[in-house]
Amino acid sequence: MFTGIIDHCGQIIAVEKQTVGLRVWILSEFADLQLGESIAVDGICLTVASIDDMKFACDISPETLKITTANDFTIGCHVNLERAMALTDRFGGHVVTGHVDAKGTLLQCSWQGEFLLMTIGTLPIGALRYFCRKGSVTINGVSLTVNAVSNHSFDLMLIPHTLKFTTLGALVVGDQLNVEYDYLARYVVRQLEYK
Repeated sequence: MFTGIIDHCGQIIAVEKQTVGLRVWILSEFADLQLGESIAVDGICLTVASIDDMKFACDISPETLKITTANDFTIGCHVNLERAMALTDRFGGHVVTGHVDAKGTLLQCSWQGEFLLMTIGTLPIGALRYFCRKGSVTINGVSLTVNAVSNHSFDLMLIPHTLKFTTLGALVVGDQLNVEYDYLARYVVRQLEYK
């Protein structure tokens, strides 16, 4: 389990095609990773498969490649990194599993002073039932608050800290994003469907 509070941004330094899937190597600031540890890479829960000094590798399955933006990982691109939460950690974001639900598209960006308003859409049919104003969502691993929801999209307001310490400030209109719906909203919707 994660919280959506990013530790730091890492850099993809190698992408190796496997018979099926990919292996990616990431340069990070983590000095004490363990083999088999879960780590969120741009919001995708992956497993540390190899470690070499300040670099680590993760294997990405065909299913993950289909659902997430992992196919877009290229050498030199930066990714948001978060280690799995320890039971003694502060819980600063919201419950994040790292199980990406869908890819969304950044439709619009507009600055409001030092804040950035983003509109995200092109989600699967029915996805917006998991969103509500002031609810939580995870975008590329970052815990965020939904500002508004329409019939086809939702809005987020990014604060200067988020823009400085994550990769979200470098996004441009048209970019695809990893979207994880709120964990609690998934269960509420599921229960209501069975009433």
